[in-house]
Amino acid sequence: MKPTKNKSDFKHYYDVVVNFDQVDMMHIVNNAVYFNYIEQARIKYAKDLGILPQKGIGLNGTTFYMVRNEINYLKAALFEDLLRVYTRVSYIKNSSFGFEHIIENLDTGIIIAEGMGVLVHVDPVIKKSIPLPAKFYKKVLKFESKVEILKSI
Repeated sequence: MKPTKNKSDFKHYYDVVVNFDQVDMMHIVNNAVYFNYIEQARIKYAKDLGILPQKGIGLNGTTFYMVRNEINYLKAALFEDLLRVYTRVSYIKNSSFGFEHIIENLDTGIIIAEGMGVLVHVDPVIKKSIPLPAKFYKKVLKFESKVEILKSI
């Protein structure tokens, strides 16, 4: 994973407060919970860009499969910490695209985790990847200034 630690590369963020049920017996956020934070941030990103509808997650006959998820844990988050999950699309291919994330503790200003994920656009009936629609590229490119296009549009 080639992480991006520069917050200025990220235009989108999602804030979360660490709840009691998200910490383990050592009083730190359980490692698996970070994936939930990142998933919520990705959904918020997609809804804010108009890739997903504002209500629900229906996609008119297509879907996205998560095929890769990575997190590097840098510092621990604790109960009631205020976290900001920064999210961006870093690249787009023919039928897949990559997200990058950084998670910042807003009380300390310290980046506590960084991650990435890859999603594939899939026809749910035939269970095969299909090309991303042109409107997907347009919406992301309108919002992101540093997305890498790895195919010709």
